Amino acid sequence: MVVALRILDDGAWVSVNDDRKVSVSELWRFPGREFCRCDLTDMVVEGFVDVGVDGRTVEVRAYGQCIACGESATTKWMPVGRIVDGAFRHIDREGVLRPVIGQ
Repeated sequence: MVVALRILDDGAWVSVNDDRKVSVSELWRFPGREFCRCDLTDMVVEGFVDVGVDGRTVEVRAYGQCIACGESATTKWMPVGRIVDGAFRHIDREGVLRPVIGQ
């Protein structure tokens, strides 16, 4: 089954099959010091720069700013959902996200 993934509205939305699913202004938490100097980054998502799929996992690279230290950067590939039976299912983005390994 083919699923269309797009970034809409100048990076403000991730669209799955022409339906807006993930938006900017979310607060994402993720570990590591590759984005900024914080052990646990608290990033406000300001825009999406790329969207893709790895198997059933929908991944994005997002631009944002850490609210703890002020650093702005683009993330590595981060999971935002899964495709199950042709439909998008959100993952819990209120918890701590784990960057996609190997990308």
